[in-house]
Amino acid sequence: MERSRVTQRLCVINVVGLTPRLAEHAPRISAIATPRAWRSPLPAVTCTSQATMLTGLSPAEHGIVANGWYYADTQEIRFWQQANSLIEGEKLYEGLETAKLFWWFNQSAPVRWSVTPKPHYGSDGSKSFGIIDHTDCRLEERLGPFPFFSFWGPGAGLACSEWIAQAAAITLRENQPQLTLVYLPHLDYDYQRLPTHDLERVREVDRCAGEVIDAAREVDAEVVVVSEYGLVPVTTPVMINQALRQRGWLTVRDGPYGEMLMPGESRAFSVVDHQLAHIYINDRELTGEVQAVVEELPGVSRVVPPEELQLHHARSGQLIALAEPDAWFAYYYWLDDRRAPDFARCVDIHRKPGYDPCELFMTSRLRAAGRLAQKKLGLRYRMDVIPLDPTLVRGSHGLHPDPQDGPVIVGQDPPADMLDFKAYIRARLL
Repeated sequence: MERSRVTQRLCVINVVGLTPRLAEHAPRISAIATPRAWRSPLPAVTCTSQATMLTGLSPAEHGIVANGWYYADTQEIRFWQQANSLIEGEKLYEGLETAKLFWWFNQSAPVRWSVTPKPHYGSDGSKSFGIIDHTDCRLEERLGPFPFFSFWGPGAGLACSEWIAQAAAITLRENQPQLTLVYLPHLDYDYQRLPTHDLERVREVDRCAGEVIDAAREVDAEVVVVSEYGLVPVTTPVMINQALRQRGWLTVRDGPYGEMLMPGESRAFSVVDHQLAHIYINDRELTGEVQAVVEELPGVSRVVPPEELQLHHARSGQLIALAEPDAWFAYYYWLDDRRAPDFARCVDIHRKPGYDPCELFMTSRLRAAGRLAQKKLGLRYRMDVIPLDPTLVRGSHGLHPDPQDGPVIVGQDPPADMLDFKAYIRARLL
């Protein structure tokens, strides 16, 4: 790959949800270079896209087949794991003096400096928010506590991107890393909540990126801006697991906390993630029948073996379902909301057996205030304020939309495919 020059330092800003079309309204970002579309893997979701950028490998090779998947050895579904060891293959920052700020798979990553969200969990089930800060910059002491409630949940918004941008600027100026990776997430939130893309969100994230750009220039670091995907309007939630349960293939256990999915005892079940779903089939004789049932569901575009999508890894389902452009997959497996598991009405990203964008909404602010009062009084409480209404969700991602509405890269002589990003970065630095 030809390059105009080799740089001593480089800062990569990951602006989640930015597209070539939206980048035209981001003057600080678009001043770097002409925004260009680039091709993501499938699914076009955070963990899979980042792993592809970091390794230059396909999901079939690096193993990050979604934001979460079924662990057959423990019969558990886990989402949003952070261990760097989950990514197979060499990462682009190995051998470089790197600062990694809020990019995923940050725990135990072979980098010099890092910061990542990590709550503390008490033995009584309580949770205290916090971060792991290995930047040597005492970030929370200087900036205040990381605004966790703005990072995800009904209150998700601008504050988290502002905090991360300020943290990145401090880290750049004081440590002057050879490579800096920065994650600015908040454009993602309203674009899932609302059917239209408010350009004020773009201007907000552009100002955050500008703060990082200014710090990068002070230490003579070249800046590259990327995104992992673009969001598209959706109207149709698809309930694969309900369809599988109605056929008698998905098994649940009822109990005092609602119905719990039993993946190891199910003949077939689905782990959904935005517009792509992994279908795991324990009874392989059902494969053809499962495929036919899912293909008939409104909102399903096609059902294919993982080989067709470069997803043929041991972590993948036996079949992959792709949504229609205006549809997305909801994880719900219960048939009566009265028997929904207790975590369904909470922000509980690690226990839900699928991605749940309904966590961006709230049923009642008054109820939430009451639950917070219980917490402050030291009482046990459950923040059960998340609606069970998937029709609220108005934006999603995961497929390959029109390139102008997909992921973007802004930099000098950028690659057209995420698979080439690792080579591109290392060529510019080495």
